[in-house]
Amino acid sequence: MEPDSDHAKPGLTSAQLKNLRQLRVVVCHPDDADGQQLIQQLRRIGCHVQAFWPPLPQLPELTEVVFLAVRPDSISMSFDWFGGDEGPTIIAVVNYENPTIVETVLRVGAKATLPSPVRSFGLLSVLVVARQVHSDLKQQKRQLRKLGGKVLGVRRVEEAKNILMRSRGISETVAYNLLRDQAMSKRLSVEEVALAIVSANEIMSIGKQ
Repeated sequence: MEPDSDHAKPGLTSAQLKNLRQLRVVVCHPDDADGQQLIQQLRRIGCHVQAFWPPLPQLPELTEVVFLAVRPDSISMSFDWFGGDEGPTIIAVVNYENPTIVETVLRVGAKATLPSPVRSFGLLSVLVVARQVHSDLKQQKRQLRKLGGKVLGVRRVEEAKNILMRSRGISETVAYNLLRDQAMSKRLSVEEVALAIVSANEIMSIGKQ
């Protein structure tokens, strides 16, 4: 059964299959039996495939997935597109296994591995899983950044309230109401007003210590 069959993986939705068939894939692999088999199977799935060896320092624009051959003679390679969650999904193709190879697979930021010799069976699963892992990690990092921003905003509001309480001799509630009223009148968030107060206080404090 060919891997591009809609019945190959019952769990795949039509939308997922459609997305796979629109993927822009770069194969960084020597032009050998494995490389040719990989390109052939990816094209059967419907991916737009480009092949290069050795790997390019800069990938073609809009590249979404990279199949990267990781082997003893290429473990020293290092490019800007390695390891970044905002970049393409990297799948390592390995024909040799030792601690150095495993370390390299981790260093390049691979989300899955494909063993050599490459076979048609399993390629679709590896591609789907790697893409899902990559997407999940990106989402988690976005959520962490958002949460970090909220925590920082809360800290700034607390600091701004303390500044107002000290400078004006007012209660915490009154200080917060001042922040809120100023934010509404300026059409800003409370956090933005708090940041302005904290920044102004830092400037006014220069030379006083």
